[in-house]
Amino acid sequence: MKTRKDYILSLDADRWLFHADMLVDKAHVVMLKERGIIKKQDVVKILNCLNKMDSDYFVDHALPSYEDVHTAIESVLIKGIGEEVGGKMHTGRSRNDKVATSIRLALRDELLGIIRNVNELRSVLLKKANENIDTVMPGYTHLQHAQPTILAHHFLAYTDAFARDFLRIMHAYELVNVSPLGAAAFASTGFQIDRERTAKLLGFDSVLENSMDAVSSRDFAIDVISCYANLMTNLSRLAEEIILWSSSEFNFVRVSVEYVTGSSIMPQKRNPDYAELIRARTGTVYGCLMSVLSICKALPYSYNRDLQEVTPHLLTATNISASSVSVMKSIVEKLELNKEEMAKQAQVGFTTATELADTIVRETGVSFRTAHKLVADLVNEGVALKANRGVSEVLNELDAFSTRAIGKKLSARGLTEKKVTDALNIASSIEKRNIKGGPAKRELRRMIRARKTNLEKDDKLVGSKGEKVRKSLDDLAKEVKRKARIINVMKR
Repeated sequence: MKTRKDYILSLDADRWLFHADMLVDKAHVVMLKERGIIKKQDVVKILNCLNKMDSDYFVDHALPSYEDVHTAIESVLIKGIGEEVGGKMHTGRSRNDKVATSIRLALRDELLGIIRNVNELRSVLLKKANENIDTVMPGYTHLQHAQPTILAHHFLAYTDAFARDFLRIMHAYELVNVSPLGAAAFASTGFQIDRERTAKLLGFDSVLENSMDAVSSRDFAIDVISCYANLMTNLSRLAEEIILWSSSEFNFVRVSVEYVTGSSIMPQKRNPDYAELIRARTGTVYGCLMSVLSICKALPYSYNRDLQEVTPHLLTATNISASSVSVMKSIVEKLELNKEEMAKQAQVGFTTATELADTIVRETGVSFRTAHKLVADLVNEGVALKANRGVSEVLNELDAFSTRAIGKKLSARGLTEKKVTDALNIASSIEKRNIKGGPAKRELRRMIRARKTNLEKDDKLVGSKGEKVRKSLDDLAKEVKRKARIINVMKR
């Protein structure tokens, strides 16, 4: 720490908030003029000075000299046009409602970007699913071979998880996109401002009504980081599978060269470092969530300086989540598949055992629990696992087990070699799972079509949200431009 003053600074967060802060100032000044609270001539000077400040140069050079971004803008404004005029910009407003508004504005743009990235990842996963309706692979429980499935089914599982992330983040966006501006310190203001007008100019959907709640609430940050935590959990699970699948033990996929690194000593290495970092940074986002929860958990209303510490955690979680989605989209898009090895491994570990038990139930009428025990005995005796086993041998062993268990051969109750052959066939086993949500081809195609339709709707929804914001900010820019010309028009 260089000085005592450095302890209360939050420069990274201030840089993030600068452009949002400028929009808040401009909207507030436009509203003050419209309400007759500031004279026309003063409005022109303030808006022209703000327009000159609105640049990256200000962020890099002027901002570090002040306590925070809000103080910096007002101080430079007063230096430029004098306190008699520049000091009027803050009329009917506090830093408390200004910062709460700026955070929501900046976060709103980030959320729209992340939502678009999530939808791009969903699109890539759907494309991969559509390309792999015939790609057989082993399905796992407890990371052991369980039943055969289709790679498309696996990709669709992640597609659905990210679709829920979309819904969560979109709901969080609705909670973020409300305006605290006009709440002042916490008790509103005696000036007859128009909160609805500034909300509309800034593209908010509504006003956050209670002035105390408006300045002291950070539950929207908790909601958003919670959404990020869910999103990162899904990304981490996918990253973990890519890491496993790219290992020699699995050999299912090969990660593109852009997303692996080598070793300083082992020339052959292709380390999936990007996927590993997604997995690791998930923990960082969890930490941000716990930090914000801890900061907010015992704060009395209304504003406390503790809330300053929320924004850096929010920014960190936002940056990690945004970059992780983008990286994962590219990893999946460029993933090379070893379909032959997947198909080979699908046959290992008697993955059709469940279908054999189901077939016994359908053909003989015995209970599933009995059939389950009979097939388990078959596996335990090693008959089902022999590479050169014949169907007749399997049926003979089942008859022997069933005679001891229920006093009758299964073949005598309708189980034939043809039915056993069909049950042990992986493709046939998968195609029998044609109920809603299963891995049969027809159902996979239906799910892919449905999810493409949903994704198109979701893309349109995001587009409409972004367009609404853009239109509002365009209207604000027009108002600023028009009001900044008032003196020149009056002079003519």
